[in-house]
Amino acid sequence: MLSSYLAHLAVERGLAANTLASYRRDLRRYLDHLKSRGLVALGQVGEADVVAFLAALREGDAEHPALVASSAARAVSAVRGLHRFALREGVSGHDPAHEVRPPRQLRRLPKAINVAEVERLLAAAGPADAPLTLRNRALLEVLYGTGARISEAVGLSADDLSETEVRLRGKGGRTRIVPLGRYARQALDAYMVRARPQIAAHGRGTPALFLNARGGRLTRQGAWEVLQAAALRAGLDGVSPHMLRHSFATHLLDGGADVRVVQELLGHASVTTTQVYTLVTVDRLREVYAAAHPRARE
Repeated sequence: MLSSYLAHLAVERGLAANTLASYRRDLRRYLDHLKSRGLVALGQVGEADVVAFLAALREGDAEHPALVASSAARAVSAVRGLHRFALREGVSGHDPAHEVRPPRQLRRLPKAINVAEVERLLAAAGPADAPLTLRNRALLEVLYGTGARISEAVGLSADDLSETEVRLRGKGGRTRIVPLGRYARQALDAYMVRARPQIAAHGRGTPALFLNARGGRLTRQGAWEVLQAAALRAGLDGVSPHMLRHSFATHLLDGGADVRVVQELLGHASVTTTQVYTLVTVDRLREVYAAAHPRARE
């Protein structure tokens, strides 16, 4: 049953490989939990069994650490989906997880760096005369200039670029077109003309846009290391690829962009996901108001 459900998620829902791996892990743990309670078929499972699994996730045991609310919520979501699928396929006559709600998560505001810090980070890519430095600058400009996830950036092919935009493939296989700003376009032009041919000569030929030193596709880990090295040179702590994505969204909203436009640029399926960024800009508005309005001063 588990294999059928995962195949359904991969083929019909188009879930990303990382998400599928997480679901597989969570559901194997769930099935082990059911087996420990003497349950071998999904039709035997009751709501109390699902609730007990949620409690076990939050408490942890000798083999598993206690999960935070977000991780437990993901596991419960996987379990709920499995039982819905089993009911629809006729494997079970009821859905014991229907009324089980995932734990509430504290709403955490996305972290972002300001524009001046972004400029320091981009400048810290290094001197612009080395091929790998030109690649690094282009990568960082694309991450910040398009709001791309790191997996989307390293998954780009040269054919995904045009003069004014880039085609990104996001979660669930969804594709979106994002404009390229002047700085990102200039950095990409320099990389494509002056660096990529030299780097590609070390490999066997690949359509990948961003290449590693051996001429193959740059990996997520390689891109992470590029960012970390630039952040270290720029004197910035805790900068991650996703933080650049947060900064992209926050700076757009600060500049007056509509939240629906930002949703499309980020590739969010729901505007609710994007709206968390508006909380960041509201905090910024409060700061400006407190500093500038005569009736806000103490």
